[in-house]
Parts: sequence; structure tokens; C-alpha cells
Amino acid sequence: MITKIKYEFSAKIWQHSAPGGWYFVSLPLELSNEIRENLKWQEEGWGRLKAIAKIGNSEWNTAIWFDTKHNTYLLPIKTEIRRKEKIELNQIIELSIWL
Repeated sequence: MITKIKYEFSAKIWQHSAPGGWYFVSLPLELSNEIRENLKWQEEGWGRLKAIAKIGNSEWNTAIWFDTKHNTYLLPIKTEIRRKEKIELNQIIELSIWL
């Protein structure tokens, strides 16, 4: 089994401006820089890195994507997770990711 690196942080949930836009958290810049420096070689298309995310009691397989406009990674937050954990737009949440 490959050992994964765990990162813990707080971030505000936001919604993409497109109609019916996805919800995301932006990883802190310092954390994104560290991840990109160490793991960029593992990125797949569009700066995608496979990840496991955890908020509250919910854990799921996902990915983070590098956003060149904001120079940070974005983590999409599924509707199912937002409902289960009662997360609302602009709420600051505590989360963990394993890469």
C-alpha cells in the first residue's frame, strides 16, 4: 500500500459562477505551493491529483485540480457531502485530504 500524505486546513466553501455551478474550497496558497512543489509530477490532465477528502464524518474519493487563475488547488464538494454535513455557501469548514 502506498502511504498518503495528510493535509488538514480550514477553507470557505464557494460556488462557481456558472448556472448550477459546482461548490469548491480553495486550498490555502502556502499548502498548494507545497503540494505542487512535491507532487506536481503525479498530476494528471488539467493539474488533477487523486485525493481522499474528509469533512466531519464524511470521507470520499475525489481529486483536487490546480487552478491557474487563482494559483491554487480546488477541491469540489459534492452535494451529497454538503447535505450530510449541513454545509452552506460561504461557511468556513475544517477538512482533511490525503494525497
